[in-house]
Amino acid sequence: MKITDRLSPRAMRLGVQLLLRPVLNPAIPVPVQRRLIAAVGGASLLPRNTVVEKVTLGTRPADRISIRGIDAAGSVLYLHGGGYTVGSPATHRPLAAHLAKAAGATVYSLDYRLAPETTYPGAVGDVVAAYQALLEDGAHPGTIVIAGDSAGGGLTMAALLRIRDAGIPLPAGAVLLSPWLDLTLDQLADRTDPMLQVSWLRKCAELYVGSKDIAGAITSELDPLTADISGLPALLIHVGSDEILFNDSERLAEHARAAGVPVEYRVFDGLWHVVHLHAGLVAESTAAVGEVGRFIWEAIQR
Repeated sequence: MKITDRLSPRAMRLGVQLLLRPVLNPAIPVPVQRRLIAAVGGASLLPRNTVVEKVTLGTRPADRISIRGIDAAGSVLYLHGGGYTVGSPATHRPLAAHLAKAAGATVYSLDYRLAPETTYPGAVGDVVAAYQALLEDGAHPGTIVIAGDSAGGGLTMAALLRIRDAGIPLPAGAVLLSPWLDLTLDQLADRTDPMLQVSWLRKCAELYVGSKDIAGAITSELDPLTADISGLPALLIHVGSDEILFNDSERLAEHARAAGVPVEYRVFDGLWHVVHLHAGLVAESTAAVGEVGRFIWEAIQR
């Protein structure tokens, strides 16, 4: 076991339950949630030789993350989670850096606009503009993978659908880590999720679509579980068995197979929402990021 991977899943699970779950609460104002998440998030360790540069990608700021000594073979456009309302490249910097190391790629972690200040479809436009900026800078679409966790996974799917429908060349693949895909929350799993509360997710969905009538505001972009997703690139879906959002991943894997979209689907038994966030602290998390790195490497080498 690496010296950095010393925390047990049981200990980390307790930490998530005590530190993160109380913050992700609809009773706490969003600005306060953001400050608390900024204080708690990003607690994992950065890999050695991590280089972080501030850049502009499309219309938004981004972290450009690389590992000194690794000749990057491609790029990852990374979309952080946080219910479309909280989170930032800073809170997800350790995960993005571990991903850069595992994939042998440069990771661009995008600071897309959040709700309630910006409702749908603002964030989707930010992602598509960032992707187009990579293409305009000379990157071949076959060397780019779009990845996201939780709400960032849902945003990844929405961006892929818009890119496809606009006739823009699609990336080599996409990675969805514990994706939140059904904003209506109609088919939640009955699990002992240590992080997420249904009431918080519902409030986030209302803020993102700009309406308490979530179902009435849903478009095909926001509903990848029933939308036509044919023609999308290969997908990697990771989910923990203990997530209340477990069914979102299960349903997308089935939907992708039915649509002829190549998909790798991995369930981590006994683990929770975006366990990858703890890479560098928990061996299982580090290994999960390693699997993502392999998928990205293989996608950009095709």
